[in-house]
Amino acid sequence: MPRAVYVLALGVFAMVTSEFAVAGLMPQMARGLDVTVPQVGYLITAFAVAMAVGGPLLTVALLRAPQKTALMVVFAVFLAGNVLAATAPGYGVMMLARVITGTASQAFFGVALSMCAQLTRPEIRGRAIGVAMNGLMLGTLLGLPMSTVIGERLGWRAAFWATSVLAVAAALCTLAGAPRLERAEGGGTFRQELAVFRNRRLWLALSTSTLIIGATFSAFSYFNPILTEVTGFGAGTVPLLLIAYGAATVVGNTIVGRLADRHPLHVLLCGLILNVCFLAGFALLAHLSVPAVVFMMGIGLVGVTMNPAMATRVQRTGNAGPLVNTVHTSFITLGVIIGSSVGGLTIDAFGLRAPVWFGAALAAIGVFTVVPELTARTAATPRPAVRAPCEPVA
Repeated sequence: MPRAVYVLALGVFAMVTSEFAVAGLMPQMARGLDVTVPQVGYLITAFAVAMAVGGPLLTVALLRAPQKTALMVVFAVFLAGNVLAATAPGYGVMMLARVITGTASQAFFGVALSMCAQLTRPEIRGRAIGVAMNGLMLGTLLGLPMSTVIGERLGWRAAFWATSVLAVAAALCTLAGAPRLERAEGGGTFRQELAVFRNRRLWLALSTSTLIIGATFSAFSYFNPILTEVTGFGAGTVPLLLIAYGAATVVGNTIVGRLADRHPLHVLLCGLILNVCFLAGFALLAHLSVPAVVFMMGIGLVGVTMNPAMATRVQRTGNAGPLVNTVHTSFITLGVIIGSSVGGLTIDAFGLRAPVWFGAALAAIGVFTVVPELTARTAATPRPAVRAPCEPVA
C-alpha cells in the first residue's frame, strides 16, 4: 500500500475531528457564545449543509489543479475556518467558520478518494479506500474524545486550536509524503465531469449510500439518551460504550476494505441485511443491557464501515474523479442529515426507540437499491456450456 494513502488517512482524521468537535462541546460553547444549546446544534447542521452544497462547488473550482495542489488549497481553507472558530467573538462568526470548515472538509474527501484511485491498482482500490477511511473511524474513536477532553480542561477554543495544529501536521505530511499527480482519473472539463451523472445506475449507487448512512445515524445520533434512559446505563459508562462502538467501526472498516474490491455489491447487500437485523434487535431489546450492547456493536461493524464498498461501487459506476467522489460524500452527508433530523422528529411521537426503527426501515429500503443491479449482473454473467449426455467427446 503506498505511503501516501496513510498520509491521506491522517488528513481525513483531522477533518473528522473538527466535524465532531462541536458535538462534544455543546454546553461549553453555549456558555462561551452566550446562546442556547439548540443554537449550538445548528452549527452542526450548518457544517453538514456546507459539506453537501459547498464541498462540490469548491471541488469544481479545483478541477483543473493538480491533485496535490488541490489538497494544499483545501487544507488552507480548512485551517482558516478552524482559526476563525477558535477566535470567533460571537455566534455569527462561529457559524461562518463552520460553513468554511464544512466546505473544505467535503472537498478534501472527494480529492483524497480520487487520489487513492490514482495511487493504487484497480484491484486494490477498495482496500486503499478502507485505509484512508480509517481516518474517519479513528475520528469517532479518538478525535471526538480528544477534542472533548481538551475543551473541558482548557476551554472550547483550545479544542479548535488543537484541531488547527492537527491540520497543519496533516498538511505538512501530505506535502512531504504525497506524490505530485496531475488531473484525476476521469478528469476533464466541467461539462465532461457532469456527463457521467447521466448514468442512472450511478444515482442508484448514490441513493444506496444515503440510505446506509441514514440508517446508521438514526441510531448513532441517539445512542446516548437510549443507553441512559432506556437501557439504564450510567452517564459515566456511555462514553466507554461509544469508544467500544468506535473500535467496532475500525474493525468493520478494515474487513470491508479487504472485501470491497472483489465483491462490492455482495458486501453492501450483506451489510444492509445485517444492519436491518442489528437495528431491529437494538430497538426491541434496548431495555436489556447485554443485548443492547451486542446489537450496538453490530451496528458499528456494518454501518459507516460500508464506506469502502460504497466508494468502490460509485467509482466503478461513474469514475474515480474528484467531482464524483465529492458528490458521493454529499449524498453520505445527506444520509447523516436525514437520519439525525427525521429520527429526532419521531422521538416526540413514538419515543426513544423510534429513530432506531426508522433506521431499520431505511436499511430495508437500501436492500432494494442493491438487489436489481446484483441480479442483473448475475444474469449477464455467461455460464459454461453443459455437454449433453449423449454428445461425443472430441
